[in-house]
Amino acid sequence: MIIWNPWHGCHRVSEGCDHCYMYFLDAKRGIDTSRVFRTRNFAMPLARGRNGDFKVAPGMELLVGLSTDFFVEEADAWRPEAWDIIRRRPDVVFRLLTKRASRIAACLPPDWGGGYENVMLQVTCENQRRAGERLPVLLDLPARHRGFMAAPLLGPIDATPWLATGLVEQVLCGGENYGGARPCRHEWVQALSDQCRAHSVQFDFIETGTLYVKDGKTYRIPDKRMQSRQAFRSGLGVPGRPVRYKLRHAEGSLFGGPVARRTGSFLPTCADCGSRMTCNGCSHCGACGAHRPPPPECAD
Repeated sequence: MIIWNPWHGCHRVSEGCDHCYMYFLDAKRGIDTSRVFRTRNFAMPLARGRNGDFKVAPGMELLVGLSTDFFVEEADAWRPEAWDIIRRRPDVVFRLLTKRASRIAACLPPDWGGGYENVMLQVTCENQRRAGERLPVLLDLPARHRGFMAAPLLGPIDATPWLATGLVEQVLCGGENYGGARPCRHEWVQALSDQCRAHSVQFDFIETGTLYVKDGKTYRIPDKRMQSRQAFRSGLGVPGRPVRYKLRHAEGSLFGGPVARRTGSFLPTCADCGSRMTCNGCSHCGACGAHRPPPPECAD
């Protein structure tokens, strides 16, 4: 899966941010996470290779804002340009992640209408309180695709009222990592999985987090590859209804007609990856150690 961070940095807005992984990682690099700035990969989705083709192939998915929040206030001046980039790549899926659900409506582009076919709006819900705040806002917004991420999962969530609407297509779930990681309990994940199964919603348990509690025993799992493997092996993933994006070729393309969601290359290490259900191919980031990292243009 490819990550696009048009800007970097954020500031805390809720308890899920208390031990934010970006604050932990940035501190090790001497970076002030609270300072929001444009990245050198701002226009990455439009980058082309020597043969003239887009480096991000048609049909791929981009996770947007993993080192920031797409709707963070400091990025208001840059967001119209980011929307333009998204508009110019109708052949690519953009999954926008935010804890600032209340800001989404005011930050949508003028031509949003009922939503872009290639955009999924996703809010983070770390517990019942935040689910109750953010999911009603998400469901009231005009959008073609909606989802939410229960990560870091800090408490039980009953999302039944919102899943029952049929408007939520995807739920991602995971525990907390790095400095000050708080426990993720198996029964919380199981309950959310059961809710999604009951409503045929795709549920992807992507990782256990550093501290995972099951049957009264706490497991310390610092290795993220093992976290992902254990999440996959739990069997809690729910395929649900497939998310169907209506993608089309970018303007000026020599090709016509719709674009299919791309099934990229999967490495042997992908076989039991917790994210495989919602991933459409290896981004060659090198994180799994199976190959060398990509050139700087390919990922943040």
